[in-house]
Amino acid sequence: MGKQITEMLKGTLEGIVLAILTRRPAYGYEITARLRQQGFADIAEGTIYALLVRVEQRGLVDAEKVPSEKGPPRKVYALNARGRAYLGEFWSTWDSLAERIQQLRKESDDDEADREARR
Repeated sequence: MGKQITEMLKGTLEGIVLAILTRRPAYGYEITARLRQQGFADIAEGTIYALLVRVEQRGLVDAEKVPSEKGPPRKVYALNARGRAYLGEFWSTWDSLAERIQQLRKESDDDEADREARR
């Protein structure tokens, strides 16, 4: 399942990270830790930092450097209005896709049950 989930996450990780930022602003390590708490243990921290750079460049988050007690300032990311709109579109797309996949799965399960009944 490892490779399959990695491939599926490629298209959804951006939305997942933006969803995490709806709760409160966070820096990269906090986001990675939250993902791990949610069961996404295989996501590399570097993947999250690269994604944060992309969403910042696209104007979906605001970033601010804040002082750190331990070392250099941290870049804290906050979801902005454009990011919230994008996340709304993401969830609509996700719901539509999930509905279609569930329908296909149901049809597949029904077909399999019919084949089993005929045996």
